[in-house]
Amino acid sequence: MGWPIHRPIGLTHHNPARSSKGYTLMCGTNSEDAVLLDMQGRVVHRWHIDDRRLFNVELLPNGRLLAMVAPDHPPPPRTSENESRFSIDPGGPPGIFDMLGGRGNGLWELDWDGNVVWEYDNPGIHHDFHRLENGHTVSLEWVPMTKEVERTVLGGGRQPDQPMPPNMMGDDIIEIDAEGNEVSRIELWRVLSPEDAPICPLENTWEWTHANSIEQTPDGGLLFSARNTSTIGIVDPPEDDGPGTLRWRFGQPEISHQHHATWQSDGRVLVYDNGMHRLQDLAYSRVLSIDPKTNEFDVVFQGKPREQFFSAHISGAAKLGNGNYLITEGAAGRLFEVDGSGSVVWEWISPFLTTQRGDLCNWVFRAWRYEADYSGLAGRELSPELHIDFNRLHGLME
Repeated sequence: MGWPIHRPIGLTHHNPARSSKGYTLMCGTNSEDAVLLDMQGRVVHRWHIDDRRLFNVELLPNGRLLAMVAPDHPPPPRTSENESRFSIDPGGPPGIFDMLGGRGNGLWELDWDGNVVWEYDNPGIHHDFHRLENGHTVSLEWVPMTKEVERTVLGGGRQPDQPMPPNMMGDDIIEIDAEGNEVSRIELWRVLSPEDAPICPLENTWEWTHANSIEQTPDGGLLFSARNTSTIGIVDPPEDDGPGTLRWRFGQPEISHQHHATWQSDGRVLVYDNGMHRLQDLAYSRVLSIDPKTNEFDVVFQGKPREQFFSAHISGAAKLGNGNYLITEGAAGRLFEVDGSGSVVWEWISPFLTTQRGDLCNWVFRAWRYEADYSGLAGRELSPELHIDFNRLHGLME
């Protein structure tokens, strides 16, 4: 989606009679702040960190903020068309991770006042995490693939004589306990056959799957999204030392470079289909609801015309308590809510700018809406007046 340079920021539309009331949690990618917004689009609570950057956040039922944090420096600037990102730093892991989108290097749990009460450091984790009911946490981790496995991966491409990392990077799904000890690991290449999951031909071969979301289903499966192979699937965890089992997969041509696959209470899977490099049409985004039993799907939302709604990367969608959907059009920094008919009933544009590959952007990886009676908000003072200077600084209050 294109937008005017002088477009409005903050709340741009609200239909109170049709929106799902609550508080919206968001942070700009590689930002120092995560915020809760009221329905008027004003900051009513803020978490601030100094020595890392926030990439992805979630409010736990106990009122703590679980965050994927990244190094305290912006990603390297964009390179020219004839240059590789890896020509900046051709070293192997962990230096290579700075060149891959979605990097984190730790998980932090912050109390309401922003104090770090739990942390887990790992230079290879990226994009997403999920806190399990037993207190464990699952996350995604980049791992260098062996040359033997790398040779079985199909697709992808690169410029002639383009510098490449020493090994193609793949993804593992790791589970850690409350002390940060690894308790299980699923090597995605062992359950998602490389021969059956080729890289998009317009993506570079320095990375295979590029997973971007992970979530546990009610029966213990792990629902994942892999962008570079346009695949979502459910893996049943391994028994003993087994590799795990791929129970379900869904992909091309229906979805292309998607993000944020989430399990719904009705047994369907919601996904933000970014639509980059579509085989059958121009690029456009849409949100789909898929039945894993039949692979039939409904279009929850798309633009009119279709190309009007588009984010080539990041982004997400979540179903709300009243049946509406909160959608994150990430590259535009646009959060909006749609009802069951696809009508926009709430819209907010992020004023928070960060540096991405040398450019100022208002990117948002993902956002969440919590109802006022959510346990994580119980007893909390949520007022824009407590953050009036911050709100005024960003044009959210007069």
